[in-house]
Amino acid sequence: MTPALDLLKKVRAEHRVHSYEHDPKAASYGLEAAEKLNLDPAQVFKTLLASSEKGELLVAVVPVVGSLDLKALAHAAGVKKAEMADPAAAQRATGYLLGGISPLGQKKRLRTFIDNSAQPFASIFVSAGRRGLEVELAASVLAEHTQATFADIGRS
Repeated sequence: MTPALDLLKKVRAEHRVHSYEHDPKAASYGLEAAEKLNLDPAQVFKTLLASSEKGELLVAVVPVVGSLDLKALAHAAGVKKAEMADPAAAQRATGYLLGGISPLGQKKRLRTFIDNSAQPFASIFVSAGRRGLEVELAASVLAEHTQATFADIGRS
């Protein structure tokens, strides 16, 4: 179990866990998950951390097939600018290792933003807190349990 799955179980949120054999040589953790679980990559989301000009860490959940638009994230967060967070700071704040950072069950509650492209899907897939482990849930459930805001923060 991971903190993400413990949280979902505790709040009795509807979800399904999917696991696969992680290849340490995989170029992209998210695309590897989509491929190994035979999923539409547009439905698989990666969790990225950015840092505002004031040093506030922000969580961005965007499709694995695209990238994070840092200007759009800054706008959504109401900050002047955002840049990708230092990997060590991301791991410390979330309690997860890179490639396995889940938006759920993080050590510190960080402001979270989910790309609007998640909303049309009945369910989306995000890291369950470990490489090789994904959790399937409704975007609204993810937003509820991370207190996330939906925004146009992804770029194809």
